[in-house]
Formats: sequence, C-alpha cells, structure tokens
Amino acid sequence: MAKYLLLKHYRGAPEAPNNVPMDQWTPGEIDAHMQYMNDFAQRLESTGEFVDAQALSAQGTFVRSDGPGRPPVTDGPFAETKDLIAGWMVIDVDSYDRALTLAGELSAAPGAGGEPIHEWLELRPFMGVPTTVDE
Repeated sequence: MAKYLLLKHYRGAPEAPNNVPMDQWTPGEIDAHMQYMNDFAQRLESTGEFVDAQALSAQGTFVRSDGPGRPPVTDGPFAETKDLIAGWMVIDVDSYDRALTLAGELSAAPGAGGEPIHEWLELRPFMGVPTTVDE
C-alpha cells in the first residue's frame, strides 16, 4: 500500500469547467457537495483505502522561529495556504493507477447547479513512495 495526498486548491490549478466559488453556491449545493465528499470517504473506509480528509478554514497565519522569545507572525507577503488549499484527503492504495482513479472520482464532486466541478486535484505521493507513470 502507498499513501497519497489529494489536494483541493482554491486557485493555482488550471480552471475547472464548473468554476463557481463555493461562497456563491446555494446552501443546497454546499450540502450536496459535502454529502458527496462524505459518501466518497465512507466508501474508501469500507475498502481500507481512506486515511484522513479535512476541509480547511479560510483563517491562517505564518509563524517562524526567530530565536528566543515570541516567534514572529505575519499574514503575508507569501502565497498563503489559506488562499490556495481548500482541503485534502489522504488515501492508502495498492497502486498509482488506483490513486489516479480515485482522484478522478473525487474531482467529479457536485458544485454550482448540482453539476460536477471537474476540478483539478493535486495528487502527491508521501515521501519514500516510488511513482511510476506508464503512458
């Protein structure tokens, strides 16, 4: 088994066909999206492929060590994850091809108008996991 991170981005990836920001969705559209995500995770739990999934809040702060005392905190000028990453799912699968298949399914979560988002997801193996792409 190999672990992969599926990252959902707010921006930075190619534009999705149904690219209406979630803050413009109706409550019913948000509920349908969340239900799809929950059902997807439950299905992967039943196969032993689910590890974790989290949606992220829009709030965030950069912190670093600056020696003794209180660490400095800033809200920029860096590209911040709160502007880039909407959430993630960690899966543990038998192959890279299986990870690709699941990422494709997750990309079809419904969005505005109940239509699939077809968003681009970033698929990244955990360190130490060899990736083979056959094309």
